[in-house]
Amino acid sequence: MTISVYTTTAENLSTETIETYRRQGFVSIRGIISPEEVTRFRAATLETQKRIKNYSHHSNIFTQLVNVWREDAAIRQLTLHPNVAAIAQRLAGVPLRIWHDQTLIKEPHNNAPTEFHQDQPYWPHANSTHALSAWIALVDVPAERGCMTFIPGSQTKTELTSQDLSDAHDLMRKCPDLVWMQRVTVPLKAGDCTFHHARIAHMATPNFTDEQRIAHVAIYMDASTTYTGKRHVITDPLELQMGQKLEGDFFPTVEEIVAR
Repeated sequence: MTISVYTTTAENLSTETIETYRRQGFVSIRGIISPEEVTRFRAATLETQKRIKNYSHHSNIFTQLVNVWREDAAIRQLTLHPNVAAIAQRLAGVPLRIWHDQTLIKEPHNNAPTEFHQDQPYWPHANSTHALSAWIALVDVPAERGCMTFIPGSQTKTELTSQDLSDAHDLMRKCPDLVWMQRVTVPLKAGDCTFHHARIAHMATPNFTDEQRIAHVAIYMDASTTYTGKRHVITDPLELQMGQKLEGDFFPTVEEIVAR
């Protein structure tokens, strides 16, 4: 796969972009995948939504399909996309590996926001302080279609427990300082991506439009991450021992992804 078609690559990623990500906990990057890939991966995502039931979650907030790359060859190419993985590792500044992927679809006029939360408190991870997600828009995502809003600098709040995505006040009760912090809303064009730290507080509005909001998320963790023993849909079938390193075929490294 050539990387010459991409607006941004690991090779041309600016120092300013890296510094912005590490300071504020998120950054928006244009053209992370090509227009042709957007069309192909969007079609594959919609087809996969119809037939994959494993690791799926449906609510009025969104439809979520998890570990899709283990089920579908086309989505595997997106989750293990070398350009996305290489940029993620440059932003983090440490060796990374895949944690899991997820498809997130907000239906038209779903009337339900994804309330402010951090990702990492849900995960059974130890020794992972640089985890991040690549949230790839497979359709245009203006503010009214459910794009994300971030609280810059909130990735420093590392002591918080998991939060309720349906409760607008849950995170703020757990960390009142966040009530007064700046919000930044980030609309995306199809093929654009936000990279966000696993501890950055973020939310998404309802989808007020007549079209689905379709996103694919590749999630990365530190290559040194170990298992805490906490239950999680990804690790439950693997019969892992507490303290065991998350590695192997289920959790390929960025180096393995780029070398494919």
